[in-house]
Amino acid sequence: MTDVRDVRTDSPSRITLDKATAENFPVAPFFLPRAWRDDLMAVYGYARLVDDIGDGDLAPGGADARHLGVGPADADDRLVLLDAFEADLRRVFDSTPHHPLLRALQPTIRRRSLSPDPFLALIAANRQDQQVKRYGTYDDLVAYCELSANPVGRLVLAITGTESPERVRRSDAVCTALQIVEHLQDVTEDLGRDRIYLPAEDMARFHVTEADLAAPHGGASVRALVAFEAERAARLLNEGTSLVGSVHGRLRLLLAGFVAGGRAALDAVAAAGHDVLPGPPKPTKSSLLREVGAVLRRARREG
Repeated sequence: MTDVRDVRTDSPSRITLDKATAENFPVAPFFLPRAWRDDLMAVYGYARLVDDIGDGDLAPGGADARHLGVGPADADDRLVLLDAFEADLRRVFDSTPHHPLLRALQPTIRRRSLSPDPFLALIAANRQDQQVKRYGTYDDLVAYCELSANPVGRLVLAITGTESPERVRRSDAVCTALQIVEHLQDVTEDLGRDRIYLPAEDMARFHVTEADLAAPHGGASVRALVAFEAERAARLLNEGTSLVGSVHGRLRLLLAGFVAGGRAALDAVAAAGHDVLPGPPKPTKSSLLREVGAVLRRARREG
């Protein structure tokens, strides 16, 4: 049976897993137990691969399509690939999947008794990306995040055996915030894919047009809109303080890293004057470490 460490020798899968280093938060840091790290990386590999299918960012050469049984004629059809990926995911639960990253996921699913639901939600989010390019309201965007982000946090809680209704609620808030932060960082990249994750009602409120988002730099109205959405994300991240304080040991440090990653990214956006159009503002390692310390201190005070 394939282990997540084994797939690092498979070139396309290694490329997928190596993207973990570019995330705003630590995916599976060294201080966690080996079993947790392997399981988290297996889940990350799944989530990253389904996003890459949805974004058209698969490794060159077509190996992923071949693993999924998709022929050259359909290798660039994202919906066909997502259908094939879902079929292979279902094999994880009742037989043997074909894709190396799904074979690496199978031991995690069995060991942690994970259900198909969060994995299917991530596929549904990427199907939605092929069909929905604009979001009318903030509530519409939050509903999308329920598919695209919240399942990952729920899987982290399931892997670490710390699920509870209250933790799931707070995890959902943090994950939605992290997704919104990523959207703010990637406004230009998303627009290049004909996607806008800034709610249309907010764009109208701040008198921002799609042409404004295509400019080299954000004008005052664009920067005010980004600041408004950043404040919304910051409020959601505040839910993470109680989540971090509700667990102990190395898991507390991991969850603090997730929350701190979002806060550090928001600090980077603010430091850029909320002008995200030239490219994604990225947090430094030192700012991330400062935020980890701040989140842990806040969690201790409130715990």
